[in-house]
Amino acid sequence: MRNQSIEFIMAGRRKRRRRWSLVTGLLVMLLVILCCAMLLLGNTIYPIQDVVRALSGESIKGVSFAVNTIRLPRMLAGLFAGFAFGIAGHTFQTMLRNPLANPNVIGITSGSSAAAVFCITVLHANGAVVSAASVLAGLATVTVIYFLSRGRVFSIGRLILIGIGLQAMLDAVISYLLLVGAQQDIPAAIRWLTGSLNGSQLDELPPLMIAVMVLTPVVVVLGKHLDLLELGEQAASSLGVHTDKTRVALILSSVGMIAMATATTGPIAFVAFLSGPIAKRLVGAGFSNAIPAGLVGVNLVLGADLIGQFAFETRFPVGVITGILGAPYLVFLLIRMNRRGSL
Repeated sequence: MRNQSIEFIMAGRRKRRRRWSLVTGLLVMLLVILCCAMLLLGNTIYPIQDVVRALSGESIKGVSFAVNTIRLPRMLAGLFAGFAFGIAGHTFQTMLRNPLANPNVIGITSGSSAAAVFCITVLHANGAVVSAASVLAGLATVTVIYFLSRGRVFSIGRLILIGIGLQAMLDAVISYLLLVGAQQDIPAAIRWLTGSLNGSQLDELPPLMIAVMVLTPVVVVLGKHLDLLELGEQAASSLGVHTDKTRVALILSSVGMIAMATATTGPIAFVAFLSGPIAKRLVGAGFSNAIPAGLVGVNLVLGADLIGQFAFETRFPVGVITGILGAPYLVFLLIRMNRRGSL
C-alpha cells in the first residue's frame, strides 16, 4: 500500500513536470516567432537572409540601419522588459497571496513614473537622468510601503492598502506636474507614462539586461521559499523559512527588475498583473511558475507591440494595447473576489 502511494505521488509529479516542460517550450517557441516578426516586419518587410546578414555585421543599404538601429533595440527592450514585468508581478502576487498585489496596483510603478515626469517637466531632463531617477524612486517607494506595513507584525492587507493609497497620491502628483508643466514637455511625459518601445536604443539597454540576468536566478533559487510563503507566515516559519529575509530578498530583486524595466520602457500597463495568472492557468500547480510567468510577460509585450504597430490604421504604443487587454480582466477579478468575500 505504501509503495502504491509513493508511486502514485511520483506519477503525479512526473505528469506535472511534463506539463511544465511542454508549456515552457511552447512559450519559448512563441517568443522566437514574435522576435523574428519584430525584426522582419516594419514599413518595409525584408527577406530573412538580409536580416541575418545585417545582424551578423554585414552592411546592407537600408536593411542594416532599420534592423540594427530601430528593430533590434525595440525587440530587445520588449524582451527584457516583458520578462522583468512578468516574473516580478508573479513574485509579488505569490508572495503576498493576493492577485491584486502587483507593482502596478500597489504604487511601485507610480513612484517611478512620478520621478520620471518630474525630471521631464520640471528639470527638463531626459535619457540617463530620467532612468536613474525612475529606478531610485521605485526603490524608495517600495521601502516606504514595506516599513509602513510592518507595524508589530507584517500584514499583507496593510501593505496593499498602503500601496493603493500611496499610488493614488503619486498619481495626483503626476496629474499636477502634467497640468503645470511646459507645453513642449507634455508629449514626452505622456509618451513615457503610456509605456512604449518607440525610440529604444541599444546603449540604454545594458542596465535592464544586467538586472534581469542577475536578479532572475535569485528569484528562481528562492522559488521553493516563495511557494512556502504562499502557505502563510506561520506555516512558512514552521517549515524553516526565514520569512523576513526571504521576503526582503524577493522584494528587492523584483523591484530592481521592475524599476529598470519601467525606466527603459515606461510602465507598460497590466503586464505584471496578467502574466502570473496566465502562467498559473497554463502550467498548473506543483512547480515554480516564475520562468513561465516571465515568458508570458515577454509574449504579451511583443505581441501587443506588433498589434499596436500593424493591426490599426493609427499606430498605438504597446501600453495602450496591454491596457485594453488587462482592464476587463481586472474588473472580472474584482467581481469574483467580491463574490468570494475576499475584498
